[in-house]
Amino acid sequence: MKALFCAASSFSAALLLLPAMAQSQPTVTNEHTPPRRAVGQLPPRPAGPTVHPDGSITFRYPAAGAKTVLLDLEGADPQPMTQGSDGVWTLTTGPLQPELYGYGFRADDIDYLDPGSVLVKPNLLNLQNEIEVPGPQPMDWDVQNVPHGVVHHHFYASQTLGRQSDFFVYTPPDYNPKKKYPVLYLLHGYSDDASGWTAVGRANVILDNLIAQNEIKAMIMVMPLGYGTMDMIAHTWSAWSDKELVNRNFTQYTQVLLNEVKPQAEKIYSISKDRKDHAIAGLSMGGGESLRTGLNHLDDFAYVGAFSSAVPDKADLDQTFPNLASEVKKKDRLKLLWVACGTEDHLITSNRAFTAWLQQQQIPVTVIETPGRHTWMVWRDNLIHFTPLLFQH
Repeated sequence: MKALFCAASSFSAALLLLPAMAQSQPTVTNEHTPPRRAVGQLPPRPAGPTVHPDGSITFRYPAAGAKTVLLDLEGADPQPMTQGSDGVWTLTTGPLQPELYGYGFRADDIDYLDPGSVLVKPNLLNLQNEIEVPGPQPMDWDVQNVPHGVVHHHFYASQTLGRQSDFFVYTPPDYNPKKKYPVLYLLHGYSDDASGWTAVGRANVILDNLIAQNEIKAMIMVMPLGYGTMDMIAHTWSAWSDKELVNRNFTQYTQVLLNEVKPQAEKIYSISKDRKDHAIAGLSMGGGESLRTGLNHLDDFAYVGAFSSAVPDKADLDQTFPNLASEVKKKDRLKLLWVACGTEDHLITSNRAFTAWLQQQQIPVTVIETPGRHTWMVWRDNLIHFTPLLFQH
């Protein structure tokens, strides 16, 4: 922010003499005196990370006075870095798989972004930088030389939230408003904002590439802000210890989606009214919202996907999905229920309990377990494998 200064005329006149006075003063430097920068000149940016040909990465963090620095790399435990004589802390990883990785630094138990990088992942509670290890061929999340859809950003006054809210909409390449398209409602996880699936998940890029490969049908994708109450963010991570708050968040989010976002999307875009053309999926908190909203409103959704989801407690499943078994028995009510989780994810146990309950209720479910933690690497892969199964009726 620019500061505004007021000064007396005599002081202003004195200021006019300063340039000439400064020119008359000798400049003394030695090996211990840093060179003087021109007024307004920014210091050079520290060196950022280096990706090596074998997929390893050298990370650097300048913190001469720090006692300890840890690298917090997505998909791995925090790793201690080593300080050099220049005060810069470094660490070189082993070879990594081609992926997009979030990372940050923890110096003396305080989290910091990388001053050597301008790539930052948006998040309401935990900002991180991002770096890519490229593959030998373009990956499905890489922008390629294919036709591209358009991402639209909408704002509206949410009656449920009592505040302004927003949602993003992806329209496929060659979108034709005279044609009716199937729709995927794609929900982000806790601490993300509405941009999570495009800014970090690269969902629009993935759909561009899969459409070009004829792997999926051209579809509209709606990505809303995923909170039924913003108290979930105000209470930060402790919100998950408040069961009443969590249940209120899930219940009210169904109202946000069905009564606010969905009608607006259907009014603005050429979306099919046929429930067989409607899918809902999400990750973590958004996966829990997809299950609660989709499975309790099969009049609206025929396809439901859950990625590393915050599923209900085992004791609450009958109450959360009271009519599911009888609804599913109706012909063609549920085209696909797809529940995925990483095997190193802290939610794997509750997800396994949930899918076991579904099977006991004789509710058809596709269970997917892949290596990985609670990370975007798993969720991008989930989206790549889930979307080709949609709208194949």
